[in-house]
Amino acid sequence: MKRTTLSLFAGATALAAVTGFAAVSAPGDSGAVTTEPAATLPVERTGLLCPAPSNSDLAETSYTSFTPVTKGADEKGTAALEAATAESEGEKDGKGEEKDDKGEKSGDKTGEPVVQPKEPGTPATGKTSGGDAPALIGTAAGSHAPGWTVQQTTEVAAGTGRGLLGLNCTAPDTEFWFPGASTAAGRTDYVHLTNPDDSAAVVDIELYGKDGTLKSTVGEGITVPPNSSESLLLSTLSDVEETDVTVHVGVRSGRLGAAVQALDDKTGGDWLTAAADPASDLVLPGIPKDATSVRLVLFTPGGSDADLKVRLASPSGLITPAGHETVHVKAGMTTGVDLGEITRGEAGSLVLTPTSGAVPVVAAVRVVRGKGGEQESAFIPASDPVAARATSADNRAKSTTLSVAAPDRTAKVKVTASAGTEGGTTATKTFTIKGGTTQNVEAPVPAGLEGTYALTVETVSGGPVYASRTLTGEDDDVASFTVQTLPDDRGMVSVPKAEEDLSVLQK
Repeated sequence: MKRTTLSLFAGATALAAVTGFAAVSAPGDSGAVTTEPAATLPVERTGLLCPAPSNSDLAETSYTSFTPVTKGADEKGTAALEAATAESEGEKDGKGEEKDDKGEKSGDKTGEPVVQPKEPGTPATGKTSGGDAPALIGTAAGSHAPGWTVQQTTEVAAGTGRGLLGLNCTAPDTEFWFPGASTAAGRTDYVHLTNPDDSAAVVDIELYGKDGTLKSTVGEGITVPPNSSESLLLSTLSDVEETDVTVHVGVRSGRLGAAVQALDDKTGGDWLTAAADPASDLVLPGIPKDATSVRLVLFTPGGSDADLKVRLASPSGLITPAGHETVHVKAGMTTGVDLGEITRGEAGSLVLTPTSGAVPVVAAVRVVRGKGGEQESAFIPASDPVAARATSADNRAKSTTLSVAAPDRTAKVKVTASAGTEGGTTATKTFTIKGGTTQNVEAPVPAGLEGTYALTVETVSGGPVYASRTLTGEDDDVASFTVQTLPDDRGMVSVPKAEEDLSVLQK
């Protein structure tokens, strides 16, 4: 995913910081501006986009909003989630029926917000039901901006894609990679695009299978109207059936939020979120210890093949799985590897490193829990590290598993549980994660918890650290679950300090 820096010439010493953008002063040839070492400041404004949650009439969706308390943040702030006000003409709901253009200003059919964010440190939740809930566009400013996180969790009782589907709503961007999608029989995958801006966005969608590019005449120059969402069925972009597909979303103009909803006739469904940027070293954190099937999907976007060493960071150290010591990824082609029950009852994270040469790769794993008719699936993409702080909303006392990996050096992390949505007080624990291991830590739970709560993970020392949160369904007889990786929550940004020497203006 691309990141943009906006440079503005200014003579101020305090400079605004915005998620994805940093306002900085550029020194002129005259030397009128001097730049001091960068300061780390809380972001002042951020945006999040949540895709339309489900086409199923049986869907029940909850949204949880949370902003951690951030030292140095503006004392005042606002946050709001509103419905995408328009849908592209002729957009389908997956049943062959036209969707109505509701034109709603918020998250439900009454025009009332689905969730009203609360002050930093306290999560807020809201719910919607049915298959016509819209995509949401969110904006937070001031004290609500640093680390603002919104979790979207959907439970579908039956049918294709049944089970628990979850994702952290994403910041808008200009490029996304989704290894792990599929156009095979039995899979129904949609790519969801949400445009938060007042001007149209133009996007290209490319699909790559085991033999390279899947030809398509409809994936180029797709227009997503302002403040709208678009849902595209992958099988309409190509008629080639492929078990493993990599989806590339590239934005020509504007910016978007993007996610793939992967629905399976036999193993339920979940959201496949964008993988970390192409890199030669990758970590896929927090594979559930009771996984019955793990399939690794990789793609290299460059012109060179990649050879990677495959290791599992287990609770006792790095292990090389027998029969899967290395994987070869051909340039421009999607590679799928069935790793089976690789975790063997213990927490684990996949660690991929080059055997020789540094070739950028994107990767994700599809994880299945349960057996027979009670199987459920979820996805874990390669993740960026926790860095300073990561945030997870919508945690439940008996249904949350926090997995933390330190693939290189031993690290110390601090985990904080927020107050509950309906009551409870914060709690904090500190953990030491030995280098080369993954630990399912006993995350703190708010004292006197009522409702759901948020978790923040902070790197105290050592590292880097990677983390994920697994949320399981409340029905013990069904293996429903969803996994969200926990990269840095974008709460802080480095901003150069600048001073203007007014003496040059007097000459």
